Amino acid sequence: MLADQLDYVVGVDPHRDSHALAVVHVQSGVVVFQATVIADSDGYAHVLRLVELHAPGRRAVAVEGTGSFGAGLTRFLTARGERVLEVSRLRRERRSGGKTDALDAVRAARSVLTEQRPSTPRAGGERQALQALVAAREGAVNAKRAGLCQLRDLLITTPEPLRSQLRPLTRTRLLQRLAATRPHGRGDAELRGSLLALRSIARRVLQLTAEERELARDIETLTRKLAPQLLEQPGVGPHAAAQLVLSWSHQGRISSEAAFARLAGAAPIPASSGQTIRYRLDRSGDRKLNRALHMILVTRKRSHPATIAYIQRRLQEGKTRREANRCLKRYLARSLYRLLEHGAPLAT
Repeated sequence: MLADQLDYVVGVDPHRDSHALAVVHVQSGVVVFQATVIADSDGYAHVLRLVELHAPGRRAVAVEGTGSFGAGLTRFLTARGERVLEVSRLRRERRSGGKTDALDAVRAARSVLTEQRPSTPRAGGERQALQALVAAREGAVNAKRAGLCQLRDLLITTPEPLRSQLRPLTRTRLLQRLAATRPHGRGDAELRGSLLALRSIARRVLQLTAEERELARDIETLTRKLAPQLLEQPGVGPHAAAQLVLSWSHQGRISSEAAFARLAGAAPIPASSGQTIRYRLDRSGDRKLNRALHMILVTRKRSHPATIAYIQRRLQEGKTRREANRCLKRYLARSLYRLLEHGAPLAT
């Protein structure tokens, strides 16, 4: 267990403007030191000085939220050789136990002591750059979708005969026509206002489309550099491969392919009752990773001969189509994990 390997654990409860830390002595469980520091470069350096002063010897820093408010501190300590552990969302104790940032820091430190293989933070470097690109593209796609929905709603109430002229157009021609329209010369106030609104939304959608395509090219370039072996697999496109890399992070972080399947929501769980013997898939874990596996399987079931043959064989054995899909998702998680673990290590 981790408690047998350390003398001190430093728990950190990070926030936007400040971080609360607590130094816990492993053998006695006593809180040796507590403090609050500013969440900036000077504060991170102060944390390191406090850790070296109050936690000499074997130590680790347990940070809650290493991918959000604790990202800066995690990056700073990792670069200076400190062992940083990732703390998942803490379960709050009973209300009688109280809740403060200082108590959360103590709970973060004590939560890792009973673990045999605590989680490590996700990699930075190019993986972090890929995460930023994926987040930006997702925002552009969502905004574009919202713009198209708004455009569709406005077209319903557009005055005639303009409504009849616009309805037969394809999306591309509709956006181009609306973006090039000049409504200021219209005498009808209602028609002029409708055209102004439609033109604004159409130009916004076109701009978001160009932005999304540019980000998609950058994502594909970086993904092809980080994990080219994924893109060689049938049904694995740049966006699915990018999500696989983001969820997996780096070699050694996920202990086994079974743990990766659990993270992906593809681990079979017994759901038997009486004479009915069946399994279902775990619904927890990273849902974005689960969606990536699902979309890969959707593509393979249409065009991959081996996948189509496997489903037919399972159906002939008496399995339902849903059970066959579960088996496929579990197999896919295993094969993709092996490709990630045995590929070239990511740059950090």
